[in-house]
Amino acid sequence: MARAIERIEQDIAALKEAIRAIAVELQTAYASYLATLGLAVRKQLILASYHLCTQGYPENFLHLSLNQRQQLQQAIRKLGQLAAEQLLIYINKSEETGGDEENVTSSSSVTLDKSISEPLTPDTSNPIELATWQQKLEEVTQEILKKLSHDANLLLQKAGILPKKLPEPILAAAAAASEASAEVMPGPPNLLNLVIEIENEQQLEDSGLTQIMAINLRLGEIEFADVTLSSERRQIRNILVQLNKLGREYQKKHREKAIAEAEAAWRSSWFE
Repeated sequence: MARAIERIEQDIAALKEAIRAIAVELQTAYASYLATLGLAVRKQLILASYHLCTQGYPENFLHLSLNQRQQLQQAIRKLGQLAAEQLLIYINKSEETGGDEENVTSSSSVTLDKSISEPLTPDTSNPIELATWQQKLEEVTQEILKKLSHDANLLLQKAGILPKKLPEPILAAAAAASEASAEVMPGPPNLLNLVIEIENEQQLEDSGLTQIMAINLRLGEIEFADVTLSSERRQIRNILVQLNKLGREYQKKHREKAIAEAEAAWRSSWFE
C-alpha cells in the first residue's frame, strides 16, 4: 500500500510540473492577447466615435469649433490609451508578489472597483487556482470595456454630441450591454441604438420616444474585426483545453491518493 501511495504521489508531482508549464503558456498567451486587444480597443473606440459623430449626431458635431473637435478627438484617443494600459496592468500585477496596488487605477479615468481590479497570484501548479485566475482576468477585461464605454459616452455628452438630458442610468445601461452577449450585432460595430422616453421638464405630457446612439464596446465585435486578436483567442482556448484535461487528471489522482491513504489508515487501526 505504501508503494501504491508513493506511485500516486509521483504521478501528482509529474502532473504539477506539466500544469506549471501550461500556466507559463497561458500567462504568455494572455499577455500577448491583451497587448493586441489594447491596440484593437483604441482603434475600435475611435471608429465608433467617428460613426457616432458623423452619422449619429452630425449636426451636433458640426456645431463644435475646430478647437473643440480637436480637443474631443484628443480626449477620445487618451481614453483608449488609458484602457489599453489597464488591460496590461492587471496581468502584470498578478504575476508579481505584493506591490502597491494603488498603481492599478491612479493615472486613469477608466477606473475599476477594488474588488475587481485586485490581482490574483495563483499557485501555478494548481489547476483550480489557475482556472479562477483566468476567469477573473476575463471579468476584468469585460469591466474595462464597460467602464471605457461609459466614460466615452460621458465625454461625448459633455462635448455636446450626445443629448445633455440623457440620464446617467441610460449611459450605464449602454455600457453594461457590452456584457450581454459575445455575438456580433448588425450595424456599425461597437455602437448601441436605444429608443428611450425622455420627459419634457416643463410639460410632462409632451414627452416622447427618442432614438439614442451610444458607444457600446463589445469584445466579440472587437475580436471579429481583428485577425491577429481572434487568432490569439483561439490559442488561449487551445491552452485551456489542455489545462482542463490535466486538471481532471490532477483531481482524479488526488482522489486516488485519499482513497489509498484511507485504506491504509483503516488497516493500521483494525484489530481482531
